[in-house]
This record gives sequence, C-alpha cells and structure tokens, in this order.
Amino acid sequence: MLDQLKLDNFICFAVYTASHALNRVYKPLLDELGLTYPQYLAMVALWEQDAQTVGGLGERLFLESSTLTPLLKRLEIAGYIRRERSTEDERVVVIRLSAAGIRLKEKAIGIPGCIVEASGRDATDLTRLRAEIVALREALNGSVA
Repeated sequence: MLDQLKLDNFICFAVYTASHALNRVYKPLLDELGLTYPQYLAMVALWEQDAQTVGGLGERLFLESSTLTPLLKRLEIAGYIRRERSTEDERVVVIRLSAAGIRLKEKAIGIPGCIVEASGRDATDLTRLRAEIVALREALNGSVA
C-alpha cells in the first residue's frame, strides 16, 4: 500500500515543484521582455483577445482583482496596455493593448518552443499532459463548494 503521508507520493507536491521548475525556465526568457510570469500570462491572454474587462481577464487567469490590478498597473506603466473605463458602465475597466504591447508579441513568439525544448518532451506529449492537468484542475474546482 502506498504511504499516504510520504511527500514524494503527493500529486500536489509534484505539480508544485514542476511549477517552480517551469518558472526557472521562463525567468530568463521573460527577463528579456521585462515581464514577470503573471504579466506574461496577462499579455498572452490579451494577445488572444484584446479589449477584455478586468473581471473577464481575472476569470481567464484565475486571479482575484486585488492581485490583477497591481499587475495591470505595472503593464500600463511599461507602456504595453491601456486601462479605460467602459463608456457603457463606468464601473467596468477595459484593458486594451497599446502599439508597444502588440509589438511585444513578436519578441515573445519563440517562448513556447523554448519551453517544449527545455522539457525534453515532444509537443504531443505536452499537449496530453496539459489536458490531464486541466482535467485535474476542473475536477478539484468542482469539488470545492
């Protein structure tokens, strides 16, 4: 029988340490762009779909507004985004890419390939692994009342 209180048997520890390892690979790549990993994720989400609300972006990134707002302020100071009040509802803030934010995508285009290469696995294997991790996340999110 598997020892339930052995650290090496914890799925959460494996995911946690894999996340740290991924962040160590990302760091020098993102340093070249002047971005942190959470800022990079926000930019990727905006490259996918520009003009998102803060609330919508927070949902997409699984981040609370209190975490997302300072991150967005730093991206705005860097000149990559603009935060604008909605003309339909001034309580809503819309995030739009600036010209510099759009150009930054070209500098970031090779990062996913670098991650695949660093993993030592092929893209198909990583796609399957990602799907399994997403399914695990969804199951765990569904179990929390």
